Amino acid sequence: MDKIRHVPSMQGLQALVEVAGSGSFTQAAQTLCLTQSAVSRQIQQLETHFGVPMFVRSSRSLHLTPEGEQVLASARLILDQLKTLQERIAPQKRPFRIRMHVSLAVRWLLPRLSDFYRHHPDVSLAIETVATEVVEPASDSDAYILYLPEPGDTDESLTLFEEALVPVCAPGLALKSLDDLAGYSLLHRSTDRNDWRRWLSANGGKPLEDFRHLPFNLDELALDAAARGLGVAMTDMTLAGESIERGVLVVPFGQPLKTRGIYSLRLQPSATAHPACALIVQWIARQAQGVDCRAAPEQ
Repeated sequence: MDKIRHVPSMQGLQALVEVAGSGSFTQAAQTLCLTQSAVSRQIQQLETHFGVPMFVRSSRSLHLTPEGEQVLASARLILDQLKTLQERIAPQKRPFRIRMHVSLAVRWLLPRLSDFYRHHPDVSLAIETVATEVVEPASDSDAYILYLPEPGDTDESLTLFEEALVPVCAPGLALKSLDDLAGYSLLHRSTDRNDWRRWLSANGGKPLEDFRHLPFNLDELALDAAARGLGVAMTDMTLAGESIERGVLVVPFGQPLKTRGIYSLRLQPSATAHPACALIVQWIARQAQGVDCRAAPEQ
């Protein structure tokens, strides 16, 4: 049969993408929920169709051939185009995907999700979290929330809340003034320790070098350590808000320090094609304004 009319199988292209991405037939099989022999047969079918090997195999490594690289590039393009087409034609069949920092998801969004699903039970959200300091938009995300050191001049984003730094600790710690800090470790949500440095400077505290330190790389870890009595954490007032309301954490002293930093929601260009986009942005905007959505009418 004419190979121009007999195109390679979609399963074979998917198998090629997964094997190339993982560098392993075994891992690709697990991702595709197939047996390893089934994945091998799909790759062999591709090789038969094009008349060239896709991989150079050895006992320790697996590498694409030059021809395999060309087929892989086309396979990724074809699969991405089909995925985009499917989502454009029937976007209601997939969740609205939001990408954000893990601490923001746990401390800000998660406590509010029950309200969202109570009012919009037929809408599904997919939350993708990252632990990196900078949240980069992903090609398959509809929206992402990032931290900005200061407000930008664009109208294409929605400010969720402004950063305000506060010290927090377990209720049982004997802390009444800045002088009492000397007896406890300062808990940091990042290794650069800048939050504590800025807050101490603004509140007339001692230099950072005069204290004991316990650094983490996430708000979530620093706040959990503070709740366990391991020291005093410096964090954003909004992120610690639920724990403060529940009495798990307290603000022992001092005033919140507004840094000009903001947490901002941004939409991907394709987000408006999702039928629930406007509804979701409206709900998030109400959360940003501090509106009690439980009293709001259903959409």
